[in-house]
Amino acid sequence: MARTGERKNQILQTLAQMLENPASEKVTTASLAAKLDVSEAALYRHFSGKAQMFEGLIEFIEQTLFALINKITTEEKSGLRQIDAIVGVLLAFAQKNKGMTRVLIGDALVHEDERLQARINQLHDRLEAALKQAARFGVTQNELAAEIDIAACANAILSFVVGRWHQFAKSGFKRDPVENWNRQWRLILEGIAA
Repeated sequence: MARTGERKNQILQTLAQMLENPASEKVTTASLAAKLDVSEAALYRHFSGKAQMFEGLIEFIEQTLFALINKITTEEKSGLRQIDAIVGVLLAFAQKNKGMTRVLIGDALVHEDERLQARINQLHDRLEAALKQAARFGVTQNELAAEIDIAACANAILSFVVGRWHQFAKSGFKRDPVENWNRQWRLILEGIAA
């Protein structure tokens, strides 16, 4: 018998895998239980409901992304390279975690508890704040134009990322979010570099 922590992780991994099929019907606790070959009651021993399962996925996303972003901002001594690396991490995370990409864009949360979408919005705000911090750092290093609107810059970059996540999910995961990133980054740089 799986231990509680292992079972919780197994439930979350299975939920994320089920979300990889955007054409499938809404994920229910019954379909999740069937996929795991357990009863719905067994799911409720680990989670109070589906909303709590989605919260578990969101927590995993937050912990993973911000651990990587914190590593970048600690180790990278260039604001411009911090932005590049952060965007690279956000796009690569989506590429490797298809089901979680649907959570990141809110697609998987449409018929779920409203607080889940609010939590994703907060996550987006935190990502934008990390990009602002890197952009401010780039300005102090004269890598970015001093007159740049840092808030607008960070918002534009996050909008680009979210757009790539949407294309990836809405294409049935055929449009690779990382494809052409290096060329697109050069185009973005033309608008912000000092």
